[in-house]
Amino acid sequence: MHLVSLPPLLRFTVMHPDAKQSVLAWCNEVRKARWTQPADIKAQYASASILKHRRVVFNLKGNEYRLIVAVAYKLGFAYVKFIGTHAEYDAVDANTVEQV
Repeated sequence: MHLVSLPPLLRFTVMHPDAKQSVLAWCNEVRKARWTQPADIKAQYASASILKHRRVVFNLKGNEYRLIVAVAYKLGFAYVKFIGTHAEYDAVDANTVEQV
């Protein structure tokens, strides 16, 4: 997958250094992935939540942080839409948020 919007993830790790390892590990895994359908994501990340509009919520660092990504399966792109703490995630609409 081609990961779009990497700078917000890197900025987030500056503000939350304890998340850096989890975020970078997730980025590396996504770059190697070849997701063609939501089931491919669930096979790799059982705790991921599949939403409408091709969005997926990933739990990072033991669910301390949440990451929302829109996936263009046919094109092979993953667009970062939001990353934040669990509390920040609870304050947004995961189906429409456009933090980046």
